Amino acid sequence: MPLFDLPLDELAGYRPAVHRPDDFDDFWKTTLDAQGPAAPVFTPVDAGLPLVEVYDVTFSGYGGAPIRCWLVLPAAPASAPVPCVVQYLGYGRGRGEPYSWLTWPAAGYATLVMDSRGQGMVSAEHLGATPDPLGATQGMLTHGVLDRDGYYYRRLYTDAVLAVEAARAHPAVDPARVLVAGVSQGGGLALAVAGLRPDVAGALVDVPFLCHFRRGVELVGTEPYAEITRFCAANRGVIDRVFDTLSYVDGVNHAARATAPALFSVGLMDQTCPPSTVYAAFNAYAGPAEIVVHPFNGHEGGASTRLRGQLAWAEKVIASIPGEPGQS
Repeated sequence: MPLFDLPLDELAGYRPAVHRPDDFDDFWKTTLDAQGPAAPVFTPVDAGLPLVEVYDVTFSGYGGAPIRCWLVLPAAPASAPVPCVVQYLGYGRGRGEPYSWLTWPAAGYATLVMDSRGQGMVSAEHLGATPDPLGATQGMLTHGVLDRDGYYYRRLYTDAVLAVEAARAHPAVDPARVLVAGVSQGGGLALAVAGLRPDVAGALVDVPFLCHFRRGVELVGTEPYAEITRFCAANRGVIDRVFDTLSYVDGVNHAARATAPALFSVGLMDQTCPPSTVYAAFNAYAGPAEIVVHPFNGHEGGASTRLRGQLAWAEKVIASIPGEPGQS
């Protein structure tokens, strides 16, 4: 798997002109303002894990649709509410089982893991529990892509924003110390939420998908970007409409609105989310941002080794938040 994208010195300065609709901000404000409260319900689950508390969470997502999550908390009593990491999932994955989400609770954080509506139906390990009331297809990336109002990712991004509200509603969570995190599609969601909810404490954006769509589609033939390629090949007369819709969810445009500290990662041999698409978002990011570069890795990026650096980074970010723990 050789290097195939721009050299690293060019990536560091890569700031492409990405179309941003004139009504981009109004579109998202109107979308979010139209939603009701997340109104989460926390149901305790006996997972056989005495060192953590596990809750099966349901909150009201886009259009009031029920969205399922896991909330995992350190079981040891804390003197004050704890910080929380809201985690978003990779493309096609569901929340799976709570046993997969123990790293952050082991470090003293709560973690809320949001199911992606309509996804997670093809793997027992990453099984989802949240249908999309408006239907599901094998390829969510092009589901409703000719209409920005009915596009799948309008719903998923809104769910992701409301998941932060849901996490903050639990009394064990400090609402001022909520970070968002994810890998691939999850990284793209974390990036979008950082732009749409500038009051999050920080964002962990690993090898993000959903950034600089045109570049991704034209540079690689791998899934999931290939879904767009196939759609445009079969629907030649609507290509401009496709990319106009995608511009409302493009991570480059959301990065320009994000001000919380962020830690990105990129694999220079990543043929799923090409390095230039990641750098396009990183270089557009409006807040303080760092990037970890994996020169000889593909879409796995830092894999599990990323966690040590993320834990140290999160500790630094949380410590920098003014005020006493539990105060927002």
